[in-house]
Amino acid sequence: MNACAIEVTGLRKSFGKRTVLNGLSLSVAKGTIFALLGPNGAGKTTLIHILSTLSDPDDGAARIEGYDVVSSRTAVRRSISLTGQFAAVDEVLTGRENLTMMCRLCGLSRGEARMRTAELLKRFALEEAADRRVKAYSGGMRRRLDLAVSLVVSRPVLFLDEPTTGLDTVSRRALWDTILGLKEQGITIFLTTQYLEEADQLADEIAVLSGGRIVATGTAETLKAQVGGEVVELRNRQDEVIRTIPTSGSVHDIRQTLNEIASSCPPDTRMVIRKPSMDDVFLALTTVEQKEVSHA
Repeated sequence: MNACAIEVTGLRKSFGKRTVLNGLSLSVAKGTIFALLGPNGAGKTTLIHILSTLSDPDDGAARIEGYDVVSSRTAVRRSISLTGQFAAVDEVLTGRENLTMMCRLCGLSRGEARMRTAELLKRFALEEAADRRVKAYSGGMRRRLDLAVSLVVSRPVLFLDEPTTGLDTVSRRALWDTILGLKEQGITIFLTTQYLEEADQLADEIAVLSGGRIVATGTAETLKAQVGGEVVELRNRQDEVIRTIPTSGSVHDIRQTLNEIASSCPPDTRMVIRKPSMDDVFLALTTVEQKEVSHA
């Protein structure tokens, strides 16, 4: 049995003269959460569209559960669920009506639709709001309903394209718990996000997308280790971060950094020495990639 739920090899996609994906390759193990990080315009949504058969690649190959996304579209669509960046539910209908309608569209009988709707309302903590119109829902409730709708029929692979965009901190963390619960059920989750903390908290493996290709992959810890041993963070009088300096973590390197700081920074500058974060990883990797592109 293939241990990979998603396999991508040499994928290319351009729009006019603009190359969005430039020989991108990656693989996602079954039953894991894979996070794809990248800035706006990096090609994250384009990749999701190709993997979910909404768009064709110009070159390369991609397989979902062993099925080719171009030659076996029907089999791929039967293997995936997709939740896009924006809630795709009907605001005029209630939460219960949205779910029931989707159940019926997916071929469930009236009785099956009623039972599945009740199950999903409970799983996503929407029972109390089930009979309220969706236009009265909070952003977090809408996203939970959107996720519930995408899971009306159980699929082995779930694509989440920036699922927590626009949510407040409490709603975002609640949705994280939901996503982790789906992983426990054995669902493979492919997540795109701009929130570095989100990838850090959720993902078994993280890939950084820059310049149309993957510039690094690994766990959060292995990626942080690439940045260095310790990060020196400088803050001004207002406690705002004005500079971060990665170091090897050695006494010699930190001493040299401190000497440079002492000779160039205002006397009221505060200093913090901390472990690297995913922000440091992202900035380091994408900055290197941008420099390579600019010198090409």
